[in-house]
Amino acid sequence: MNQVIATPTAPTGSTGKVNLLDFDRQGLRDFFTQIGEKPYRAEQVMKWIYHDLEDDFENMTDVGKALRAKLTEVCYIGAPKTLLDKAATDGTHKWLLGMDSGNAIETVYIPEPTRGTLCVSSQIGCALNCSFCSTGAQGFNRNLSTAEIIGQVWVAAKYLGNITHQNRRITNVVMMGMGEPLANFENVVRAMRLMRDDLGFGLAAKRVTLSTAGMVPLIDQLSDAIDVSLAVSLHAANDDLRTELVPINKRYPIAELLAACQRWVARKPRTSITFEYTLMKGINDQPEHARQLIKLMRKLPTCKVNLIPFNPFPGTRYERSDANDIRDFQTQLLNAGVLTMLRRTRGDDIDAACGQLAGQVTDRTRRSADLRKRQDDGALHAI
Repeated sequence: MNQVIATPTAPTGSTGKVNLLDFDRQGLRDFFTQIGEKPYRAEQVMKWIYHDLEDDFENMTDVGKALRAKLTEVCYIGAPKTLLDKAATDGTHKWLLGMDSGNAIETVYIPEPTRGTLCVSSQIGCALNCSFCSTGAQGFNRNLSTAEIIGQVWVAAKYLGNITHQNRRITNVVMMGMGEPLANFENVVRAMRLMRDDLGFGLAAKRVTLSTAGMVPLIDQLSDAIDVSLAVSLHAANDDLRTELVPINKRYPIAELLAACQRWVARKPRTSITFEYTLMKGINDQPEHARQLIKLMRKLPTCKVNLIPFNPFPGTRYERSDANDIRDFQTQLLNAGVLTMLRRTRGDDIDAACGQLAGQVTDRTRRSADLRKRQDDGALHAI
């Protein structure tokens, strides 16, 4: 039975109007009922928003004039504003999208010959403070609203639709940008419903992926709430090392995390989980680490491992593993029968690669100050 995600109660922007991007289909139907309109009108408008990427009610030609006037008075369609868009040499594209109070988030599009993947953020910064991640080093400000999450897809789709000569489109969305998606559960689930809805972006379950560092109770809730794919940021196969890299492991150690993954697979027998493993030189890339990972994966034989070469950022103490060590690590897993892929680094020349997203965060923690101190100390040491 699906878990019910509460509909937001008339969320309003600075104008006092309601942002329609904050509603999934049922929420939009409820809103239209509240303003005295037939629920099916919501679906008419929804098609304009997500199929035609229209944000001006006056251009919705099959909507009556009186309703268009009412909608203009009480609501709006407000995606995040683009502060900067930048293309990498490999075709990867990054947007810096403005939030409130001087904050900004980053969204990345990765084109490939047979698909186009959009990496979407769920928070301004991240509270989990994984030691090898640039986002965590920037600190944390707040969760994103549903409109701010789905608005990233809207902005990217609008941009890509305007460059049709390159034949680029969004075929996959991964909740792997800034933030821990499960820490913003309701807004993320509502946004993913819009990604999946036929009147939204119409993506299949296997083409919408949520990545978590391991918030175990919410993995179970996600399984009940929506049909999407799951990725787990593992990065180490023993508790001591994983706690150092991914501090939430202290609360939800590997055994509990693997048990939650086994429950996920049991509920969704035709799906597999992707385990993300970032390779860092001398930290987690040695043969003994591969053996530990192989032992874990035997508990989930249908799942796969995605090896990610570490992408450095200013102030980090970690380095990317040597190419030979990466190849040997992958070979060791493959020889043991573990389905293993090596992620090709994309967009690193514009800091758009995995682990490099930082945006602009008005930090409520001391982590950004600590990062600046490490950067300053490193600069002084280099003099």
